[in-house]
This record gives sequence, structure tokens and C-alpha cells, in this order.
Amino acid sequence: MKLLQGRVAIISGASHPKGIGKATARLFLEHGARVAILDLNEDAIRESAHDLGGNESSLLPLTCDVGDPEQCARAVDSVRTWSASRIDILVNNAAITQKAVFQDIADDDFDRLVRVNLKGVFNLSKATVPFMIERSAGSIISISSLSAQNGGGVFGGAHYCAAKAGVQGLTRAMARELGAHNIRANAIAPGLITTDFSRTGRSDESKDQAAQHWPLQRAGRPHEIAGGCLFLASDLSSYVTGTTLDINGGAHMN
Repeated sequence: MKLLQGRVAIISGASHPKGIGKATARLFLEHGARVAILDLNEDAIRESAHDLGGNESSLLPLTCDVGDPEQCARAVDSVRTWSASRIDILVNNAAITQKAVFQDIADDDFDRLVRVNLKGVFNLSKATVPFMIERSAGSIISISSLSAQNGGGVFGGAHYCAAKAGVQGLTRAMARELGAHNIRANAIAPGLITTDFSRTGRSDESKDQAAQHWPLQRAGRPHEIAGGCLFLASDLSSYVTGTTLDINGGAHMN
């Protein structure tokens, strides 16, 4: 059963070979969606599209700096032209991180992380929502972090935690305001995942070892976060909005 047959999705931050965005794009394509993938680097996003194997009608690679509202608007316009004005799903996945203790965080670094990790969610959502309203349907999924739940301990410093916590607040606000248009907004808070996001060269094995004290005793895999995105994008979650889905192997329990 293809859960997203005929639907159109936008996924930001989809160029990393071991990333959540690329894993989500792959799963969405398998479930019948047409997918636009966005990232900063043109060569990287085209290489990602080539690896995903979609054709021109099913997969659209675009360059976009989500921190720039004008670039977000242009990217969404390109998707609308490609998809005959249909946009059903938005996955706000683009993010950056920086490991720094609180007192060493410079003003420019704080602004840079908030610009991408929080304002980027706002920019791309704001550009997309009008076209979801036109069809009275849509699902917005924004990637937060276990760091936002626990005050750190997974990726980045206080500025990363603050921005990712802001994603959860923004998600709830969008859910409250957009529900009347049959638009759902939810977040996912991944725990330690075997991605290449941190760019530290840390092995998957070392991440599994670091997660030994959590109930499932291993780090998560990108496809497991993609599965959460599929659930929130599909009709399986048709009565779910304003929530943060914890996918963290039990590292944080509500």
C-alpha cells in the first residue's frame, strides 16, 4: 500500500548521504509521492537526486537557503510550476549545528543557528502554507531535537537547543492557527541518529556505544526518523496535530 500516492512533498536539507532528509525523500518516493528536495549546494542536491533515482516527473532538486525568505518563495514557486500548483507535504529538515559551551557562543553564531534552524522553518512554512490553504489540506512536519527536550547532550550548544525548542513552539502555533484549513503541523524530536549531520567523523559504532544507557541501547537510523515523517505526512495521522513525536530509543519519555 502506497500511503502518499499522487501527493507532492517538499523536503529541505536533503543532500547529506546519510541524512534524515534524504532517507525521508527515498521513503516518500517509495510510497508514491512526487518529491522536491532542497539544499544549499547545487552539486550536492543534484548528486542526491541522482542517487535517489527519481525521474524528472517524480523528483525535483532545488537549491535554497531556508534562512532567506526570498529564496524560499522562489523555491516554492518552482515546485508549484512543476507540480501543477499542488503541495501536500512540507518537511522542514534543514539545520546546522555547532558544539560550544554557553559562555563561548558568539552573537553571530547564535544568530546564524537561529536563522537556519528556526527562522528557516518559519520562512519555508510561510511560503508553502498559502497553497495548502487553497486546497484545504496539508501536513507540515518540522524536525526538532532531543536536545530541545533535555537542554543538550546530543548535538550543539545552547543556541542549537534554543532554536530547536523554538521549532516545537512554532509547530504548536501553526497547528492552532491552521487547523481550520485542514492543515496539520507536527514536529519530530530525534535522539542520537547515525547521520553525518554533526560532521565530526564519529562512527555509527561509537554512537551505538554512547546510547547503551538508553532503553533500546543503540542509536537510531535515518530511516527510522523517515518512518515517523511518513506517518505524520499520511492519512494514518489524520487526527494528529500540534504534537512532537519523540523518536529517541527511550532517551526522553513524556
